[in-house]
Amino acid sequence: MKKLLIIASCFYISGVYAQEMSTSEVNTVPEDKMNIIKTNITGYAFRNINLSYERSINRWFAINVGFGTVAEGKVPFMNAFLSEDDEKDFQNLKIKATNFTIEPRFYIGEGYGKGFYFAPYYRYSKVSTNTFDYTYDYTAFGTTVPIPLKGLGDANGNSGGLMVGAQFFLNKQHSFVLDFWIAGAHYGSGKGNFSLTSNIILTPEMQNELKKEIENLDIPFVDYTVETNANGANIKLDGPWAGFRSGFSLGYRF
Repeated sequence: MKKLLIIASCFYISGVYAQEMSTSEVNTVPEDKMNIIKTNITGYAFRNINLSYERSINRWFAINVGFGTVAEGKVPFMNAFLSEDDEKDFQNLKIKATNFTIEPRFYIGEGYGKGFYFAPYYRYSKVSTNTFDYTYDYTAFGTTVPIPLKGLGDANGNSGGLMVGAQFFLNKQHSFVLDFWIAGAHYGSGKGNFSLTSNIILTPEMQNELKKEIENLDIPFVDYTVETNANGANIKLDGPWAGFRSGFSLGYRF
């Protein structure tokens, strides 16, 4: 009888110890690596060179700070919001951009940088153009004369949004990270100034036609006003600023 009690006790102690070890292995994420450096690899398809740094504050909370710069190039999807005729008026137009994002993250998975998270964030963005050529057709007495102008300008916006994502460790050492931005969207306000300058003096009639042409571009999601003078036109942006975020980031945890 004593032997049976001893054997039963050994099995009980072994079972409890094994259960504790199993629970510890499943729930423990190493806490000695609190920093992650990442880059969004999908952003490079849109000329977006970017880098972000994430710091775990505790198991469930982290701060992610990111910076990106878009190299100068053609306006993406320009034909989606301008007609073919309007698009031809903007010759050699190129843009470049920068953005800065600060993103508190709340993890609802294992934590310490692993699992699903939601992240309210703030983003500052700036967009500027090269010196581009713009042509509008002035019609008088049945004759159409192309009027060339030089354009230049920039705009910036402040916006807030929400990101939902999931982050995974790719190796047993928890050193390599995959961050999946499932979906994020932000909305705010922006301001900007763009100028169009002509080498010829514009008459009042020319100015009126130029003003109507720019106003009729009807660019979506952008509020702008147009003022013309003898030297060209000034366009002021003051309205909503919105954007969408999604993609995959690869990183190193240390």
